[in-house]
Amino acid sequence: MEYETNKWIWDGMYNHPHVFGGLMLTAALLGLSTSYFGGITVPQLPYLWPDSGIFHKKKCEKKRIRVYMDGCFDLMHYGHANALRQAKALGDELVVGVVSDEEIIANKGPPVLSMEERLVLVSGLKWVDEVIPKAPYEITEQFMSRLFNEHKIDYIIHGDDPCLLPDGTDAYALAKKAGRYKQIKRTEGVSSTDIVGRILSSLRDTNGGEDQNKTSLHKTPESQPKSAHLSQFLPTSRRIVQFSNGKGPGPNARVVYIDGAFDLFHAGHVEILKNARQLGDFLLVGIHNDETVSEHRGHHPIMHLHERSLSVLGCRYVDEVIIGAPWEVTMDMVTTFNISLVVHGTVSEYNSLFTGERDPYSVPKSMGIFKLLESPKNITTTSVSQRIIANHDAYMKRNAKKAESEKKYYAQKTYVSGD
Repeated sequence: MEYETNKWIWDGMYNHPHVFGGLMLTAALLGLSTSYFGGITVPQLPYLWPDSGIFHKKKCEKKRIRVYMDGCFDLMHYGHANALRQAKALGDELVVGVVSDEEIIANKGPPVLSMEERLVLVSGLKWVDEVIPKAPYEITEQFMSRLFNEHKIDYIIHGDDPCLLPDGTDAYALAKKAGRYKQIKRTEGVSSTDIVGRILSSLRDTNGGEDQNKTSLHKTPESQPKSAHLSQFLPTSRRIVQFSNGKGPGPNARVVYIDGAFDLFHAGHVEILKNARQLGDFLLVGIHNDETVSEHRGHHPIMHLHERSLSVLGCRYVDEVIIGAPWEVTMDMVTTFNISLVVHGTVSEYNSLFTGERDPYSVPKSMGIFKLLESPKNITTTSVSQRIIANHDAYMKRNAKKAESEKKYYAQKTYVSGD
């Protein structure tokens, strides 16, 4: 008889389980007696599905994926930055190994930048979470074990261009064999070899290479051969968006402005940008166009405007850039960008020939919002270039070797998806 009385309940459960379940859940939520349902008891809500995880936050959160990418990162450029950006997209945390000077010499030739300078550059990138100094050029069994066990690395990343050891074997063979290797797309149009080539080409094309320490970097724009400044980079709006933070300053943010050429982006640039950022909430960087640099420094920049813009945008201390900023900081600029402070470093390549010109910072100085920052490092684009010029023969040999491998890469190149 009891079954007959409650038959409608059982029919409801069978034919309309979702509706009936909803009614029971509602009853539980309201704390109502369930005697109406023919003596069927509904347990208190906290005990309703104790292991289902519906009403309780999961105790164990999703494991964060840690990825590793290494490199020499000599003459750091936007191609390196884009590679690390792509690597970071394959995981949650990016650990970067910076190859030691000794390993670079043994496998590629002499590096231009010291280990300390390369560490500053890599650490200054917005996508990098951790850095391992003096990493080996080859992923050995011992180092791979250290990556997996000590650094908790899930995947090892490299570009689609081959990385070969002096004996012709693949430096990442063990990682591939272990099934812990992922590939990204190489950024076309630039490489450290290409940049060294631009500097050496400029040297070779000016007066037969005489006065190697100064001539090639201090010629007038008219005397500079255009061939020395060609770049294969094809700038796109998508790439700029990928590098950009995509955020503007808040309504009450203290906006700090610094400008310059930022050619051959180096450790000195990173350190001055870091110091400038600490003076406010938002760092706006003005990057002079090629013509402005040429006019006021007496020589063309090694990297063109879009290349220099990407290098600066990749820096973790930079919030926004003005691509092709004017030479003078005007009242209109200060108002438009709500600039609170204009800064300039003490180490500059401002050509002494142009010291009679109007001071580009006269407006912010008159407003009392200009500050001269002590440059943390005495490094300039010229001093970096002169390291290459001073070791002309060694870098010519290095570039000839690398040029052959790059030629082979482009001959066998196929389309690789990615960005």
